[in-house]
Amino acid sequence: MSSVVVIGAGLNGLTCAALLAKKGHKVIVVERRDAAGGIAAPFEFHPGYRSAGVLHDTTGLRPRAIAQLALEQHGLKLCARRPDVLSLSPGGARISIPGGDDEARIRAALAGDADGYLRYRAALARMRGVLSDFLDTPPVDVIHVETVSRWELLKRAMKVRRLGRRDMLELLRLPPMCVADWLGEFMSSAPLKAALAWPAVAGDFLGPWSPGTTATLLLAEAAAGPGVEGGGAAIAAALDRAARAAGVEIRTGAEVTRLLLEKGAASGVELAGGEVVKADLIAAACHPRTVFLDLLPPTATAFRLRERIGNLRSRGTIAQVLLAVSKKVELEGGAAVARVAGHVDDIERAFDGVKHRRVPDAAVLEVAIPSASDPSLAPAGHSVLSAHVFAGYEIEGGWSDGARERLARRAMDVLDRHLGGLKGAVVASAVLAPPDLEARHGLPGGNLHHGEHGLDQLLVRPIPECVGYRTPVPGLFLCGAGNHPGGGLTCAPGLLAAEAILSKSS
Repeated sequence: MSSVVVIGAGLNGLTCAALLAKKGHKVIVVERRDAAGGIAAPFEFHPGYRSAGVLHDTTGLRPRAIAQLALEQHGLKLCARRPDVLSLSPGGARISIPGGDDEARIRAALAGDADGYLRYRAALARMRGVLSDFLDTPPVDVIHVETVSRWELLKRAMKVRRLGRRDMLELLRLPPMCVADWLGEFMSSAPLKAALAWPAVAGDFLGPWSPGTTATLLLAEAAAGPGVEGGGAAIAAALDRAARAAGVEIRTGAEVTRLLLEKGAASGVELAGGEVVKADLIAAACHPRTVFLDLLPPTATAFRLRERIGNLRSRGTIAQVLLAVSKKVELEGGAAVARVAGHVDDIERAFDGVKHRRVPDAAVLEVAIPSASDPSLAPAGHSVLSAHVFAGYEIEGGWSDGARERLARRAMDVLDRHLGGLKGAVVASAVLAPPDLEARHGLPGGNLHHGEHGLDQLLVRPIPECVGYRTPVPGLFLCGAGNHPGGGLTCAPGLLAAEAILSKSS
């Protein structure tokens, strides 16, 4: 079997490595940071207080990854059901949005909007099979389309055909739409629509009135499962154990400085300090820009490819505000997250601030309390809060320490109004702005998805020459979130890339 070097020990890198090792490959993972897990790795931001990673939503973790790597045997605990979401309006309205499809709970929680919300859930349910298939199968290689079997193409076409005429037309109509318009077809409550719109724009250079945001919401909803107790850090820990149990060697503090080539094919990597690690295959879980523009010599690829990669949009729009709190804080009803936005236009104005490089005002945010499901993140009786705030990579005056401190205070003010008496119990705060996310996690532009989820960058990801995880460089594959089906705590790109590698090497 082949020897493989996987660059990056994020969720996708670990997933790819573990699956390859289970099939007998000798796999080494090299990670420049001192811990595995990528953006899901916990870190101490104040003595005794740790984050649970950057992203809040664990509901997108793919069931195939859980099953194939037996993650539950390695400590992963799934929630009993998809968690509720708490909608908090500046006007004082509080709506607990049920995570499941229990009609009685929905009618009790949403009153006048229950019928519309149930129609919305029913529309999602009818399309979920086709959308889930998009997430769980490799994309059609538009460059090497002759390598895709006619039977595989026919199966995909038949799944769409079985939707029926009405829903087939909906599947054509919806993806280019803005999410604000689509949600307005079902519901009238402004805070409810704002809370439901959040996943369509979270971490992307998009607002709810941007074309294509219905597509991102459809995919987020199609991926949604029960979620994981302990947040992204729990997924990272289970994957780390699964990879090591399969025989993967994980080397942290090992930064790759260049990819090595022999006769035009990938042959290994060179680490900072000069050490060379030879391999038959390389799977890169880092950002595509890093692979082609930083690690490969310019002569290894065509100018047109490097130009396409350079034009890959990767603008960050989220800052994470972490709060250490000296009391126990929980969201009412056991909700996983709370979203503060009274109207989709509030979210659009927050996005306007990103576009115009304004200092964030934190009026619109999403907050999670990871210590509620993992008390080890904080001292006994204390809490850790994580808030996502719209913030651009560049702001007026730059991301100085003062700018970070002002953002933390503004987030505290907003949360204090909604969670009651919080500000006086804050022990410490930390802010990870997009430039901090770029430096800490190797994310060009601070984009959490290794590339924006614009409709074009979802359908062909990252570029046509690399759409099927392989690259024009023999022996070099891509397995990170910059590939199909995109970012989030899903493990899908790593899983599908491993299957592509195994298919090639079998």
